[in-house]
Amino acid sequence: MNSKRFLVTIVALILLTSIMAGCSSKNNEAGNNAGDSGKKEKVAIKVWLTPQWKGVLDATEPGADYDSFFKHAAEKFTAQYSKYDAKVDVEVIAGDQRDQLLNVNLSSGTPPDVIFESVFALGDYVHRGALAPLTDIVDDASKKDIAQSYWDSVTFGKDVYFYPFQNNPGTLVYNADMFKAAGLEKFVGGDTEIKTWTLAEYEEILKGLKDNLPKDKYSNAYPMALYAMNNQGDTWNLAYLRMFGNKFFDDQGNIVLDDANGVKAAAWLKKIKDAGYTNPGPESVSSNDVNGMFQNQQLAISFTNPVLFNNTKADMESGKLKKFDARLANIPSESGDPLSFTYVTGAGVFNTKDEKRMEVAKDFVKFFSTDPELVKSSKNAIPVRSSVAEEFKSEKPLFAAYDANSKYLFNFTGNVPGYSQLREVLYPELQALYMGASTPERAVKEYQTKGNKVIQTNKANSVIYGNQ
Repeated sequence: MNSKRFLVTIVALILLTSIMAGCSSKNNEAGNNAGDSGKKEKVAIKVWLTPQWKGVLDATEPGADYDSFFKHAAEKFTAQYSKYDAKVDVEVIAGDQRDQLLNVNLSSGTPPDVIFESVFALGDYVHRGALAPLTDIVDDASKKDIAQSYWDSVTFGKDVYFYPFQNNPGTLVYNADMFKAAGLEKFVGGDTEIKTWTLAEYEEILKGLKDNLPKDKYSNAYPMALYAMNNQGDTWNLAYLRMFGNKFFDDQGNIVLDDANGVKAAAWLKKIKDAGYTNPGPESVSSNDVNGMFQNQQLAISFTNPVLFNNTKADMESGKLKKFDARLANIPSESGDPLSFTYVTGAGVFNTKDEKRMEVAKDFVKFFSTDPELVKSSKNAIPVRSSVAEEFKSEKPLFAAYDANSKYLFNFTGNVPGYSQLREVLYPELQALYMGASTPERAVKEYQTKGNKVIQTNKANSVIYGNQ
């Protein structure tokens, strides 16, 4: 009996030892697997940006600088990122050195992984094949929150190449005090409104300013700014050439200004110049010149964007400029629908050929472009998201007006290849028009012929048109 009990005890001990060993083995295996999953592969990406705004949400933050937002976004991104052990390096580059730095680094195979900049300045890099499509990271919620006109600005061919974050819309600015002095009170809009006038009303305004503006109070003043000295501020001239319905580009990216509506627009510009409705000598006047004239109340209507407009207001508050009532208006058109355009700012991802870096770069771009808290920083310019405009409209009353105006935006570049070169073609034709050396018919024909030559040359090397 004692022998049987001893044998049973021995067997039980052996079984217990086996079970414990099995559990220990499984625990060790689980522990090893856990250790392996904790060792994620390191991937570092580089982000470049030109100076945009200081601080994360506000320039009054302690230590606020141009890289504050992206450093904060990088910290938040890497803390929650599970695919890789990611590192995001942020570098601010000077705007006037952007192209030189990009070209040098592209030539040496060391471009940044992400760039945050105005899309208008980067379109040619898309056509060169230097940037990767971002269509796969655009979500339905963002498509709904961001107006289609902004997506049109960042779409080349069939793909999205930049994730819209904020924008800098172009409008007219007018001196409401000068309007009132000329008896034009009925045309003055609200101080948080982007006023829309019909073309007939606008012509009435120009005539009223010329005829009725008190010379004793506003000596040497003119109704409207007009300039063509160089390519700066040329986007407003492109808008004026669309005033009578010309669509400017066709579906193949060719200039089609040479039609009855294009000629009519060029003739209108010459007409208002000859009638004395503009500053004299626009062929030798720059956009900077007319901006200064408007600030000194020598022009009643000029061009502006939120940066220029806010700077003018700030200079009034600081005492640099004499105070006057500056308000916003749309560029009118014959159809009655106003014309507006914008410079969309957002992020692009360079085609570095490194799949893991490009994956992390795209994930980072999507993260800071969609994160509910980070997108609030777009309030430092004009938000592209209606939700952000709505949230901050009490703090920034014009946000609602800009958001409502988005449906009138046209894509001024047409996203055509060679747009930066195309800018050099327009102003010489306008100069000839204003000096009487060319007719409206000839000016639009010459611009179209020379401009399309630029576009065709660049289409030959475009990955967008090469894939169509």
